[in-house]
Amino acid sequence: MAQATGRIVSSDDSEIHDEPHVEGRRITVRQIVERVEDADIDAETVADRYDLALADVYRALTYYYDHPEEMAAVERRRAKRERAARERGAKSLGAIRQSE
Repeated sequence: MAQATGRIVSSDDSEIHDEPHVEGRRITVRQIVERVEDADIDAETVADRYDLALADVYRALTYYYDHPEEMAAVERRRAKRERAARERGAKSLGAIRQSE
């Protein structure tokens, strides 16, 4: 298992994402929350799959709940990009899976 980074990089401070992520990694706070809470994957499994320290997974979850305004803004930006992509003809992952 990886060594803990000890830091979540905020949206404003990130040079690689427009949303918070684990320092030195590309995985975002939102992606970790989606896996642990939405997909019901336990934190240890997420840590193993993405070569993260378990502490970093819990740090991301804590960041998500400690910064609700920032995370809501992340979701708004994401939804806006998705709408724009659909307007240009892009299919959702769900639509692609249904057509297979």
